[in-house]
Amino acid sequence: MAKVSIGLRGWRFEEDDVFDDDGSLKTLVEMPPDTRSRILRLTALVGEPCDACYLEHGEANVAECNVGSIVYGEPTGTVLLCGPHESDFLYWYREEGGSDLAGEPELANAFQEWFADGGRAPAGYGGLEHVEEDRDELPDVNPGALDSLEDELCAMDESEREELDADVEDLDLDIDE
Repeated sequence: MAKVSIGLRGWRFEEDDVFDDDGSLKTLVEMPPDTRSRILRLTALVGEPCDACYLEHGEANVAECNVGSIVYGEPTGTVLLCGPHESDFLYWYREEGGSDLAGEPELANAFQEWFADGGRAPAGYGGLEHVEEDRDELPDVNPGALDSLEDELCAMDESEREELDADVEDLDLDIDE
C-alpha cells in the first residue's frame, strides 16, 4: 500500500483508504474515520494563508501572505505553513519543546504564540528533506478534487452528517437547514 499526500504536504494517507480501484476519490462514508477527519480538515485548509505569514501581516494585509502548502498537527490543532516558514515550525518543534505537544490540539496555539512573540529558526536552520515519489505512479489528485467532498456533505441530510462523526465547522458549506 502506498502513502500519498493530498492537497498539502505533511499528512500522508494510505492510498487504499482514499482512492477506489479506478483512482477516483472515495466517498466520505467509505473512508476510515481518521482519514475522513483529516480529509475534511484539508478541504478547509487548502488555499488558506500560512499561519506564520498571517501572524506577520494580519487580516488587513492577508493578500501579502503565502498560501499554505504544508500541514502539521492533528485535525483539531493544525499548523498551516508555507515553505519559507516550515523551518520556523521545525525549529520550535525540535528545539523549543514543541514536540511535547505532539498529537495535542494545543500544538497549533503554542506554535502561533511562540512565533507571535518573535520566535524564529536561526538563519540556515535545516528543514526536512522531502522525498518525492515518482509522480507518474501516484493518483492525479489536485486540490480542487476536494471540492467534491463538500458537495457530498451538502447533499447529505443532518443525520447522515452526524453519522460521519467528523468536524465540519471550518467548512463553508451551503446547507439548507
